[in-house]
Amino acid sequence: MDLGQTPTTNPRTAAPIYVHRLRNPALVFTGGNSPTTAARFPRGEAVHYREHALELGVPDSAILLEPKAGNTGQNIMFSREVLAAAGFTPKSVLLVSKPYMERRSFATARKLWPEVDVICASEPQEFDDYLKSIGDEKLVVDMLVGDLQRVIEYPALAFAIEQDVPEDVHAAYASLINHGFTSRLLAT
Repeated sequence: MDLGQTPTTNPRTAAPIYVHRLRNPALVFTGGNSPTTAARFPRGEAVHYREHALELGVPDSAILLEPKAGNTGQNIMFSREVLAAAGFTPKSVLLVSKPYMERRSFATARKLWPEVDVICASEPQEFDDYLKSIGDEKLVVDMLVGDLQRVIEYPALAFAIEQDVPEDVHAAYASLINHGFTSRLLAT
């Protein structure tokens, strides 16, 4: 099952898992648009992911579509609803996301769907290759900083479970904010 938001990695990562390894009964592609994906995926992330997965050999009968989610929490909640409507009550889910979103995806799923076992995955990719694929180094660092902020702050908002963030990571986070990597931060 795919509950991630990765524009370039979800189908390439999820399709081989479905086709060659797990033979999952359902693969859910989830996501509407976000400010960073609207131009790339004008019909919504999930629709484009589905099309790519079909090209990679996933049968249409195995794909469920959730095209409304605008954030990770909605990805999980709405996908859960789509699965239930299709008659699925999974005991475990595989969340496929951007590499830097795995911790937050896991923490969000554990909070919002505690009765399932959660496994996270992402496309193996070197950081430099990811930077090149996005084409905007500052935006990538901004996204990393914003994601870490969510890991730190979402438990207090009941969006995710608490996770340990080491002091050196907190220090690096503060340094990046002080150096202006702030465009993806939540308003506080």
